[in-house]
Amino acid sequence: MGTTQLETVPEPKYWHLRTVLTEALDSEFTVGEILPNERDLAARFGVARATLRQALEQLELEGRLQRRRGVGTTVAPPRVGVSVGTEQHAWPGADDDVWQAMDCTQAAAPTPVADALECGRDEPVHTVRRSRVTHGQPVAAELLYVPRSSVPDLSAIDAPSGPARARAVLRELQRLGLEGQESAVELGSARADDAKELDRLPGAPVLLVTTRYLAEGRTAALSVATYRADTCRLTFGDSGRVEIHQDPQRRAS
Repeated sequence: MGTTQLETVPEPKYWHLRTVLTEALDSEFTVGEILPNERDLAARFGVARATLRQALEQLELEGRLQRRRGVGTTVAPPRVGVSVGTEQHAWPGADDDVWQAMDCTQAAAPTPVADALECGRDEPVHTVRRSRVTHGQPVAAELLYVPRSSVPDLSAIDAPSGPARARAVLRELQRLGLEGQESAVELGSARADDAKELDRLPGAPVLLVTTRYLAEGRTAALSVATYRADTCRLTFGDSGRVEIHQDPQRRAS
């Protein structure tokens, strides 16, 4: 049999530019500094603006840059370690929970959520909206979907919505025996409402953490948490000690 030799694939222009820009960020700019506009940057490096945008988007995804409304593109600080799971399972709203309950409404859940909860697609579920702040900065927004069957005694709560209703739903969840939880992480794009809450632009890269809370042999609640991909380094387990630093200079910054 003959052998097939793989052809060498040339490095894309935007990736080469990303490398050049990385060197410039390390040597010429400081954390929080605003970069020149796209026209000036494209002229400086002799590339098309489309190529420049690809490179900037890649650097934003890597957490080197931030795009801010009304400000422009700035040099990002090192990512903040954010714990998203421990070895001990616990319901949302437990005593050591770092999330803040913001609101609660009742409406039909998105189809994938309704399917995961095994409830009717037109059946209203409690949707608790929560926020997470680290070092004074909003880093995540969560939608916690709770079917009525998980909190049957909630009918005694008068508040139809708002933080009080959200806290009541979380209190009622504590009555169930939590059998376990399962989490999955994937890369996504910020929706308009999440982007506004997290001070990001719509479509900016985010990390989506979906968690199923299991009780009585079923999914008793489903959490969809949106984390800022540019500022967060997600850690799992009780210690959260595993860190990977590709750039020693950034680690020391």
